Amino acid sequence: MAEDIKDTKSSNQMWGGRFASGPSAIMEEINASIGFDKKLYAQDIRGSKAHATMLAHQGIISVEDKDKILHGLDTILSEIESGNFTFSRKLEDIHMNVEARLAELIGPAAGRLHTARSRNDQVALDFRLWVKEELQKTEAALSGLIAAFLDRAEEHADTVMPGFTHLQTAQPVTFGHHCMAYVEMFGRDRQRVRHAIEHLDESPIGAAALAGTGYDIDRHMTAKALGFREPTRNSIDTVSDRDFALEFLSIASICAVHLSRLAEEIVIWSTPQFGFIRLSDAFSTGSSIMPQKKNPDAAELVRAKTGRINGSLIALLTVMKGLPLAYSKDMQEDKEQVFDAAESLELAIAAMTGMVTDMTIRTDKMKAAAGSGYSTATDLADWLVREAGLPFRDAHHVTGNAVAMAEKKGCDLAELSLEELQSINAAITADVFNVLTVEASVASRKSFGGTAPSEVRKQIAWWRARN
Repeated sequence: MAEDIKDTKSSNQMWGGRFASGPSAIMEEINASIGFDKKLYAQDIRGSKAHATMLAHQGIISVEDKDKILHGLDTILSEIESGNFTFSRKLEDIHMNVEARLAELIGPAAGRLHTARSRNDQVALDFRLWVKEELQKTEAALSGLIAAFLDRAEEHADTVMPGFTHLQTAQPVTFGHHCMAYVEMFGRDRQRVRHAIEHLDESPIGAAALAGTGYDIDRHMTAKALGFREPTRNSIDTVSDRDFALEFLSIASICAVHLSRLAEEIVIWSTPQFGFIRLSDAFSTGSSIMPQKKNPDAAELVRAKTGRINGSLIALLTVMKGLPLAYSKDMQEDKEQVFDAAESLELAIAAMTGMVTDMTIRTDKMKAAAGSGYSTATDLADWLVREAGLPFRDAHHVTGNAVAMAEKKGCDLAELSLEELQSINAAITADVFNVLTVEASVASRKSFGGTAPSEVRKQIAWWRARN
């Protein structure tokens, strides 16, 4: 295509005869969206081809004009994908850029393409198609991340580590069980993605500006051609709706929070103080001044992406919060937020999948830490309830005394002698030592969804059948 169009008359021909003079430089700057909505070129051309085919099928345009339009649109698609298309700011957006080039290629027949549609339903269609495709990519990416976690969970179903509340050692768990917690998180994210695809699976094209059209169009035909379940049912709502974009950003924000929580754990686990994992050089950087440093930068950057993605959600919610029906130009501010969040989320999931696969698990460090902080204290209390018949509150009190004794001696619960334990409660027998090891503790947690290796393997099998 030729150089960016300079002619004022050309820039106004799409608006019609009412506007005799061209827009000021400021108006052109604030009004143009081609700098970002050119990302929708494939969806725009796909929608136009389906629309033209339907118009010909209904006898609204001739088959000859339809064939010219389809050929011209294919030519434009090829030009854009090969980098031989010049996008013009004077033509404002992707729709006008494509239509103007189509007119150059096929002449007057191009003017028939916009019959029975408006830029309002056209952009709603393009954007829905793009978001739907992005959600499908996100679903696949989340499946890959879940698969990576299932592999690590299976590998470490027996690996003991400390479980935390308040970032304080609470009870022993297995690393496999911890991995499965993230499988559940990202599984919910994936389910939200699937629901979002179902919610947006309606075709907007044919709603026109806001009131529908007087032409005898077949909206079910275009919906089917474009892969939608059905057409939308209210033309006013159709052109004013951006729920699908908000839902995408909401899903992205929740998923980013999950990724950020995982990133934070990776940062903590890779410190010398924890030493639970080691990241390879592929996901770490060094220091410009401290040669000993190995920084988990990939995890830190994933953590930071959350603020950016959350900001996009708040921005679009704020744009939409006070808009009267139907379409307002404010809605031009919808796409950049979604495009940026989608790119950030895609990169963050890919980076996290890489780190989960890449990280070396230091089982020795995890096991050594698993028994710290008197993590088997609850097991002692449970034993007193089961074997000695104490009410749980009494058992809790006895166990607290045992922890205090161990703290005073500077030893673990399992290192207290039977005589010392019996001095706290005479009902304690030597059998209590069978539950005070971390291995015995995790093995006993066989309740559905518990940390026992046997239960972890059941949950892995359940998820593998569904991933």
